[in-house]
Amino acid sequence: MSESELPSGNIVPPEELKRAFKAFKKRLKLTRLDHESSLGVGPLSGGRPSGIVAITPPNQYPRAVWEALVKKGRLKNAGQGLYELVQQS
Repeated sequence: MSESELPSGNIVPPEELKRAFKAFKKRLKLTRLDHESSLGVGPLSGGRPSGIVAITPPNQYPRAVWEALVKKGRLKNAGQGLYELVQQS
């Protein structure tokens, strides 16, 4: 089974993996910004970075796409349906 092959034998197109990964990164960024801008974190309070590292991926893509991205090493399964970015060095 190749890296982007689904359990049913169907292959996830690379374009779809790229779109899904981009959507994941955008959702993670927006989730972090939303958390950082919540009450209690004002511009004069010194601020604090968001501690959010894992999110539920966008539901526009099937779970198999996210698992394919895990196999490719782009995401890490954090459990309970949450995924996080793998730090690229």
